[in-house]
Amino acid sequence: MLDSFLDPLSLCLDAESARRVVELRIAEPVQERVDTLAELANQGLLSDDERAEYEALINAADFISILKLKARRHLASNRE
Repeated sequence: MLDSFLDPLSLCLDAESARRVVELRIAEPVQERVDTLAELANQGLLSDDERAEYEALINAADFISILKLKARRHLASNRE
């Protein structure tokens, strides 16, 4: 569903915006937090608050990944 939800948004991107989405990187402190939470999750040591935070970060990462894919497709289709 998220994929379909993002279709209209990806159509709003011009070439420059699509390139910027593709180049988007997670800030180092955020990545470090994700890694810490992932390690705690693997050990079964997440608190309820940490689990909610981890799930929110994973959902955000999924959202960004799908948007990046759509931006790449948008750029590829405009090259043809």
